[in-house]
Formats: sequence, C-alpha cells, structure tokens
Amino acid sequence: MRWLVTGAAGMLGTDLVERLNTAHEVRATRHADLDITDERSVAAAVRDVDVVVNCAAWTAVDDAETDEAAAFTLNAVGPQLLARAAHRAGARMVQISTDYVFDGSATEPYAEDAPLAPASAYGRTKGAGEWAVRAESPDHLVVRTAWLYGAHGGCFPKTMARLAADRDELQVVADQVGQPTWTVDVADLVVRLVEAGAPSGTYHATSGGQVSWHGFTQRIVAALGKDPAMVRETTSDAFVRPAPRPAYSVLGHEALERAGVAPIGAWDERWDAAASTVLAG
Repeated sequence: MRWLVTGAAGMLGTDLVERLNTAHEVRATRHADLDITDERSVAAAVRDVDVVVNCAAWTAVDDAETDEAAAFTLNAVGPQLLARAAHRAGARMVQISTDYVFDGSATEPYAEDAPLAPASAYGRTKGAGEWAVRAESPDHLVVRTAWLYGAHGGCFPKTMARLAADRDELQVVADQVGQPTWTVDVADLVVRLVEAGAPSGTYHATSGGQVSWHGFTQRIVAALGKDPAMVRETTSDAFVRPAPRPAYSVLGHEALERAGVAPIGAWDERWDAAASTVLAG
C-alpha cells in the first residue's frame, strides 16, 4: 500500500512515517516538499498513492487568534484540496483533527458525532477542515486527538521536565482535564484503522481514562525521580492565554469499538511506556 504523509517532519508525522516504514511504501513530505494549499502541487503528489494522511496544520493555537485567515488556509483549505485530489485519485483520505473543535463544557466523554462548538480560532479552522474533508472525499477518516506528546518535538512533558530541573516547585492547572496521548500510539492507530478497512467516519485517537494537567505533571516528575509533591495545584485563571483552552478534553471511543479496532490503552500505562523515550528526546 502506498501512503502520502504531509507534515512528516512534525511530532506525529515523524512517528507515523517510522511506523509505516515497517510494512508500507511511504512518501513523506514537509512544507518545503509540498505546499498543501497549492492545488496543482497537491494533485500531482496524490496521483499515485492509496492513502493520504494529512498531519500538516497550523498548530500555534494562540497565534491563530490574531491571524485566523492564515490558520484557515492551512487548516481548512489545505485539507479540502488534499481530500478533493484523493477522491479523484481513488485514495483514502485521513485528516488529523483535534479536541479543540469542542468548547470543553461537557461533563462526559465527547462522542464522535457530538455537535462541534469551537471556542477558539484554532478550533474553528480545524472544524472547517473536518467539514471540508467530509464534503470532498466520501472515503475519509477524520481522526481527532488531544494532549499530544512525543519524542520528535516540543511537548508538555519536555517543558515540565526542563522546569523541574531548575525549580523546587511547579504550579500547574488542575481545572483542565484530558487524555495525554503518545504520538507513537496515534500513528499506530491510524495505520490499524486503514489496514482494517474501517468505515468512513470520525474516530478518536486518545488514550483511555482522564487526568488533569496537574496530575499528569506529577507522573512526569515521578518519571524523573523527583517528588510528585513538588507539583502544586493552581487554576486556569493564573495562566490566561489569548486562546481559551477546553476545560474538558475527554473523547469517547465508541466508533473504534464498533469498527472492531482496539482503542489506545490507559493514559497512565502508555505514559509509563513512553516516558524514557520522550524525556530523552
């Protein structure tokens, strides 16, 4: 099977390419190789592949608040062109999306078909990208993920580890809850979905269970051999950002179960498996 991976130099894209190289033919592209907002270039790149996975995105959440048009171009127009070209070429389209398409006001895990209600410019542009992919490509998988960490880029665990090395105490918000998710696991799930011939639709690629940023940080510092008690609770009011963060970013996995594809394991077990690799990166 021939795969095209855009955004292949990013944290998720790098792990996806590594996963694919074990069993598939893969063409990995960075922005310098392929501008996904250029229709002619996209059509040429997609012409001879079986699967297109779009990992390219505007991910600067706060910057999108002041440059939503640029974020929209990359997060919505680019996926639209990729999906259109994939459909014409007979290829399956996989769009990586985000928990930010929800406003975070829920109290139970978001279902795959829950109404979108983005509260930020970033969320609006990613929601538009989902809509565009569904409109342009009947053979699509929209794969939402959240709270990503990995070895091949900046991420929350690396930041906390750096801060913990220089401080006796860390103040971390306890009123935002989600599912820390290893990019290696997302990459594996994407491949398993395609290999299983999962029905077109939306799937959630997050770890099981839930935890606050405070609780996750306690596990991070414990992996460093430090006392988790050094991590103190605070609230989101202490860290006001231009873009609002969802207070509740827990996604349900019912669609995976219906498709017979195993979800990612519990967040704490997966962190234990990932910690040494991620913190060494």
